[in-house]
Amino acid sequence: MERKWINSPYTYALGMFAMMVPSQAFSSFYSYFYVEKLGLGIGLATIARTIFLIWDAVNNPLFGYWSDRTSSRYGRRRPWVFGSIPLFMLAFVFVFSPPGGLLDNGLFIWFLTSLIVFEAVATVIWVNYGALFPELFRGDRIRAKASAIQQGFQVVALLIGTALTPLIFAAVGFSNMSIIYGCVFGVCMVLCMKSVREKKETHPAEPLKFAASFRETLRNKKFWVFNIANSFAQTVNGLVSSIIPFYAKYVLHISERQVTILLASVFVSVIPLVFLWYLMIRRMDGVKAWRLSLILYGLSVIPLWFGSGLISGVAAGIVVGFGLAGFLVTPLVVSGKIIDEDALLTGQRREGIYTSVSGFITRSSGLISALAFYCVGLIFGYESGDQPGADPEATFRYLISFVPFCLLAISVVLSYTIKFQFIEAPKGGLDHGEKTDY
Repeated sequence: MERKWINSPYTYALGMFAMMVPSQAFSSFYSYFYVEKLGLGIGLATIARTIFLIWDAVNNPLFGYWSDRTSSRYGRRRPWVFGSIPLFMLAFVFVFSPPGGLLDNGLFIWFLTSLIVFEAVATVIWVNYGALFPELFRGDRIRAKASAIQQGFQVVALLIGTALTPLIFAAVGFSNMSIIYGCVFGVCMVLCMKSVREKKETHPAEPLKFAASFRETLRNKKFWVFNIANSFAQTVNGLVSSIIPFYAKYVLHISERQVTILLASVFVSVIPLVFLWYLMIRRMDGVKAWRLSLILYGLSVIPLWFGSGLISGVAAGIVVGFGLAGFLVTPLVVSGKIIDEDALLTGQRREGIYTSVSGFITRSSGLISALAFYCVGLIFGYESGDQPGADPEATFRYLISFVPFCLLAISVVLSYTIKFQFIEAPKGGLDHGEKTDY
């Protein structure tokens, strides 16, 4: 591979594209597929997510710790990612290919098993891919640039994973859709990892033991406040995208094919707005930009309450796109500073444990989302597509606007509970095209 592409923000961002196409299709449509199409009750779906999160609480920090302690001529992160690529492809197909004729108990077991397998393999890849970001890109300026490029790739993936997916599964079915996306993932992730070269100096000679490493992470108040605040905002990302198919059907009263137009209104608008946020970040403190993104994201979900048809839904989607763009770009700048400061204090580069614990905290948003779905559904009587209750329109109007607004309000309040003052970290680091030790 040409040197200009080695550790380039563009080739690194290809990994985000690879992961987000199937991951977004999963988060947007697995509930719709199992609850609305296959008839699994939301109570059983919520139980499955709860069981998974218990498992996730155990494996997430362990994967990060093992990644930090890995030593090979190819680096710490790359061997984990390469080994997980075929497993991820198979697990994704497994989720959307249940055998026909399964009843509630059988469908629940299939759903739970596929969820555990898929998320476990996805965790390995996300932890190791995410840990590369603060290691490869050092300093606010390059991180802001790399983050904006990465989120641009992510938005394209979100557009494919949400807006294009209904057209694909309507044409070829959910199982064939998962095969197509699995292949896209495999090709793009291999290209991404072939462009990555880790720096040998980032490998600590004597890594901290698991208990000590986890203890140091627990003591970092900035890390916990930052990630807990993000978890509520991340819940909104998953909740809005997963509720849109229901919102389109019961609130906007549009067809499944028109869902593509609605989703496109959100994600197409995000692409230029991501780079607008990048320009904003260059001119202001990263923490202030992050807090501002949370505030504007909260305000942006209000218009969804007033949607009544395709046109009003599209207009509301464009407004949401601005808030979403800010939240996609700003957190990586702040998390990088947190990890840099930890390295100065401990003498260890521990991107793996930080990324994994961060991933567990933010992925707890899945439980918050599932509980919100269950509680609001219980209040209004929605159980499944077969039993939508007396007022499904109110169910999904609250879930797509009122609940996200409340969650983002909590996120904003949490972001102001601590002062984010950092020890100055060294500038520079590994940029694309630079000679490496590998």
